[in-house]
Amino acid sequence: MSDTVSTAPKAKAKPAPAFEMPKFEAPKFDVPKFEVPTAYREFAEKGLSQAKENYEKFKSAAEEATDVLEDTYATASKGAATYGQKVIETARANTNAAFDFIGELLAAKSYSDVLEISTAYMHKQFDTLTAQSKDLAACAQKVATETAEPLKEGFASAMKKAA
Repeated sequence: MSDTVSTAPKAKAKPAPAFEMPKFEAPKFDVPKFEVPTAYREFAEKGLSQAKENYEKFKSAAEEATDVLEDTYATASKGAATYGQKVIETARANTNAAFDFIGELLAAKSYSDVLEISTAYMHKQFDTLTAQSKDLAACAQKVATETAEPLKEGFASAMKKAA
């Protein structure tokens, strides 16, 4: 077998032409002109006018409702903080009373002193806890009323405006 090596220079290959989309124009159709009857035009304009008016009413009602919600949230937040402070004061008073009770028990000289101190503490704490419960319930009711009433009135007003 004989191997022949060609020493002739190779010709450069030409790049293939880029693909082009065929050019065409969309057909043009003549759209017939027609006149919309006056009654339909007036009906459409009236409907559009009512839609704009109702949108404005709804937008106003939504903005008012948003303001009411913001005020209600602020009121509820203040009320919750007040209630939390009362709970902390109650816990502090009860803790102090318990430490005082333990101090009195440690100072007792006899079993009868322990019974007397314990009985007095229980009566005092029962009265204290009853008063604290009433105070906390009144505070919670006040917070709920202050929060709910403006919310109720605000939404009723907003719905009247939207209607």
